[in-house]
Amino acid sequence: MRMTGARILMECLLEQGVTTVFGYPGATILNVYDELYRYKDRIRHILTAHEQGACHAADGYARSTGQVGVCFATSGPGATNLVTGIATAYMDSSPVVCITCNVDLPLLGKDSFQEVDITGVTMPVTKCNYLVRGVDELADTLREAFAIARSGRPGPVLVDIARNATLEEADYAPLYRQKHGTSGHLAQLMKRSSQDFRAPEPDHRDIDRLVEMILASEKPLLICGGGVVRSRADWEFEELANRIDAPVGITVMGAGGFRGLNRLATGLVGMHGSQASNMAVDACDLLIAVGCRFSDRVALKPDSFARNARVVQIDIDRSEINKNVQTAHHIIGDAKRVLQLLNERLPQLDHAPWKEYVFSFKTQTEYDEAEDRMTPGQVLDAIARVVPRDAVYATDVGQHQMWAIQHLHFEYSGQLVTSGGFGTMGFGLGAAIGAQVGNPDKLVIHITGDGSFRMNLTELATVEHYGLPIVTVLFNNGTLGMVRQWQTLTLEGRHSETTLDRGPDFVKVAEAYGLAGRRVTRAEDFEDALREAIASGRAAVIECAIDIDEMVRPMVGGGRHITQFMID
Repeated sequence: MRMTGARILMECLLEQGVTTVFGYPGATILNVYDELYRYKDRIRHILTAHEQGACHAADGYARSTGQVGVCFATSGPGATNLVTGIATAYMDSSPVVCITCNVDLPLLGKDSFQEVDITGVTMPVTKCNYLVRGVDELADTLREAFAIARSGRPGPVLVDIARNATLEEADYAPLYRQKHGTSGHLAQLMKRSSQDFRAPEPDHRDIDRLVEMILASEKPLLICGGGVVRSRADWEFEELANRIDAPVGITVMGAGGFRGLNRLATGLVGMHGSQASNMAVDACDLLIAVGCRFSDRVALKPDSFARNARVVQIDIDRSEINKNVQTAHHIIGDAKRVLQLLNERLPQLDHAPWKEYVFSFKTQTEYDEAEDRMTPGQVLDAIARVVPRDAVYATDVGQHQMWAIQHLHFEYSGQLVTSGGFGTMGFGLGAAIGAQVGNPDKLVIHITGDGSFRMNLTELATVEHYGLPIVTVLFNNGTLGMVRQWQTLTLEGRHSETTLDRGPDFVKVAEAYGLAGRRVTRAEDFEDALREAIASGRAAVIECAIDIDEMVRPMVGGGRHITQFMID
């Protein structure tokens, strides 16, 4: 059947199971939006306030549901506004397909109005990207883009379509994904791709060797990384931890991959890791990291990281092996599959003396109770009491992010949506929108700080228009808190350009967007406000006034040994 490129795009989205798209229209993508109007009963479009918000929303949708998120943008500034969102998804291995439209093919390369080489711009921060010059290549390109985004180590893919390809006609035949495996035609597309994006079957000899190492270990330690979350391997990981009776440190991206309330959880590991986690890293004789890339926030000083241990790295991406920390052994494969094979081979073990040592240290920061001010711990304790256990949390980046990850005990993969690798301020509200759209029956809590919220609060318009009952908890300390903390500890308290002694009034901003807003200064008032917001079933912004010098504790300085706490 002959169709225009715009209609082929819609049909390909339906092929891939896409029901929701986030985006913002413009001149070169008009034909796509015109066709979308005809498909509005099958594909829901969420109009965000900014293209960056659309990309973050697609990312939040992907992380919280495990499906591919999709966003649209026009050429030039519309496309470049996606770049921060694409880089955020890339650093955290989130499957997002970004579809942009460029100027007509004869105008490419001529500095035409709103023209940009977006494939060139995004090449370093996409798993793969494409420029579609004509309609004949459109369907196969889109199919391959989705296959690459979702398989192996997931990641963002960008498809830029010349405007003429949206108007041209071509023959189209549907090619729906098989429930198990891929169709022959799509398999050929995958085979032709320059990337091997299928998850390799782990080498069973490598599995057997690791089993031997585990049986010989007296002080094993597991690290739960983001790969456990991406693979939705939380059940298999917990079975392994319980089977070998080993303490578990959790990375920022691994939160939710292992239940925070499990008796073996030692808390966050690394720069803001707990005493128990970091001391365990230093004392263990076997460290098994699953889906963890050993970033500089975890292995702060690589040459002394886990210095008494044999390090084992399990990862789907071979390029991550020995990149930051040298390993004694490694296994290449999908976390879920590797863990299944390990659990089949391992007996029940007991490491009581080792656990007694590890858990003699604190697993969580204890904040002093204060009568004259509200502390982060009080706010988060109230959230833990009031919010349903299956709620989804989206955070921005900064002190509030670390406080939330330290104090809230996540229970399943996709429950926490946060920017770990790129550390994107302004990520949270867009991500919360995507998480809420993808999980309409769950409560979504957006945790942010006054610095981050300034960067994305325009998306409150999106929240209000679509009736999304997102509750924003805003930590307002009147400063760029994490930067101020570094200035206090390392720059003799020279707080250069970090004090936010200016507007807006966040309560009035919320009300201007048609949402409920409330400012609280006491813990009991916060809990009341939170209960009221949840009971209302509508979006709300709760501003929590906290002290300007509150710090994230513990903290290990960059490049220091993991047990050299600057503050504990």
